[in-house]
Amino acid sequence: MKTVTVRDLVVGEGAPKIIVSLMGKTITDVKSEALAYREADFDILEWRVDHFANVTTAESVLEAAGAIREIITDKPLLFTFRSAKEGGEQALTTGQYIALNRAAVDSGLVDMIDLELFTGDDEVKATVDYAHQHNVAVIMSNHDFHKTPAAEEIVQRLRKMQELGADIPKIAVMPQTKADVLDLTYRHCRNAGALCGSSDYYHVDVENRVISRLAGEVFGSAATFGAGEKSICAGTNIGSRFCVPY
Repeated sequence: MKTVTVRDLVVGEGAPKIIVSLMGKTITDVKSEALAYREADFDILEWRVDHFANVTTAESVLEAAGAIREIITDKPLLFTFRSAKEGGEQALTTGQYIALNRAAVDSGLVDMIDLELFTGDDEVKATVDYAHQHNVAVIMSNHDFHKTPAAEEIVQRLRKMQELGADIPKIAVMPQTKADVLDLTYRHCRNAGALCGSSDYYHVDVENRVISRLAGEVFGSAATFGAGEKSICAGTNIGSRFCVPY
């Protein structure tokens, strides 16, 4: 598996890295959440900026990002606007979405951005290149919270992410049966080489998700989510390094 180094963290090496998320609606909320995580045991701090009320005001977004960085100084900061169509809180136009991510890159405050695969090939590729020019890593993502696509489709999407320059491909799906979970993990492991050795991470939700979260290292997953007071998806919890996703 290819590794990606962000600050001093090597993603894709050893156990899947734990990501926790900030989801405050105001700068005060975001700062409070960041302070609560300051002593927690995690690897990557994600700011889910789609929860932020003033997301269309660049000055407010950058002020909040700066406040987060002042509190959490030593962890990689992942900047994520999850679109409404993929389970997020707000909707932006493609132009607004790309401009927001570029502003985050320009700020020098974030270490990683999350780009959704189906934003548009040209827009995504240009933004990936722009991020890399500024030494910002790119997670490329796709979410299907209604079903688990066919295994071949999952592999095709992961390959497309690599073609567009993703440092870390991510896919999240909703299993309908235990077979969906086993098929996802099996295909993910079997195709690790075919996927050019990228550091992927994936997860599945609801009661059938246990194996994909706890055995992620076995199946080639590079990261997973934990949660504190709030959770961004079903099945995440963090109290210590060993009380995580289930």
